[in-house]
Amino acid sequence: MSDQTPGFAAARTVDQMVDDVLAAPEAPPYLIDVWRRFKKNRLAVIGLIFILGLVLVAIFAPLIAPYGPSERTDVFRGSPSGDHLFGTDIIGRDVFSRVVYGARVSLRISIATTIIAMGIGVLVGAMAGFFGGFTDGLMMRITDVFLAIPYIVLAVAIATVFGRSENGIILVLGLTGWLGVSRIVRSSFLSLKELEYVEAAQALGFSRTRIMFRHILPNALQPIIVYGTILIGSVILAEAALSFLGVGPQDPTPAWGLMVSQGKGDLANAFHLVLFPGLAIALTVLAFVLVGDGLRDALDPKLK
Repeated sequence: MSDQTPGFAAARTVDQMVDDVLAAPEAPPYLIDVWRRFKKNRLAVIGLIFILGLVLVAIFAPLIAPYGPSERTDVFRGSPSGDHLFGTDIIGRDVFSRVVYGARVSLRISIATTIIAMGIGVLVGAMAGFFGGFTDGLMMRITDVFLAIPYIVLAVAIATVFGRSENGIILVLGLTGWLGVSRIVRSSFLSLKELEYVEAAQALGFSRTRIMFRHILPNALQPIIVYGTILIGSVILAEAALSFLGVGPQDPTPAWGLMVSQGKGDLANAFHLVLFPGLAIALTVLAFVLVGDGLRDALDPKLK
């Protein structure tokens, strides 16, 4: 592929912008090194460009979308055209506008959910790995109980209690998404707490809280950052699944999964109702996975 293609031109632009920021005197050399390794992965850079574009779309949705997310037109179940790029749904709402506004819903839910899940997972994993013994056994058995319950069944049960609003879905996914990160943090703490600098901190009389979060946790950030990036994409997919099952955000919220659920009955006559929100979900999840894969390689000290 020629370097003159738009994709590579956009990638070079992102490279130059980040390079300028990291070239500042106060930029840590480690970050510069990580970025230089990250940008060697072209797929990861393309994923980053897509995510940045999605964020801009979410921020400037009122300027990009020609119609409001719930505004109705006089064209019902219309095919894609010049006036309606992605067509219209069965009650005349512009699908392109709803997909654009849906970026706000997906990003808000995924970011808020990831913060909750990472917070719970890091706390549980850190305590289990650092204290070990009874604490470790108790917390891991609780984790095993949650893992033994089918994810969708657990999420639907919690959604029934907290409701089907956006805030309810954030709580549902946040309270069920911490299981994986807790095991990752636990394994990191189990290995790091045996190192000499931890023994030195204990000998100096530092508190356990300080040792856990100021000495061990910073050295365990690599897998946490990578997992958190991939978790954002997983949350978007989970939110779409819950919306498809009817326990996610309710109409008229322009959630991508809800749009797919509403359009599945008209596949034969209006395939565009499923195609465009489905593509938005697939491309967004793929972008976060690619960025997570690039971060894993960039943060791996063995690849320096």
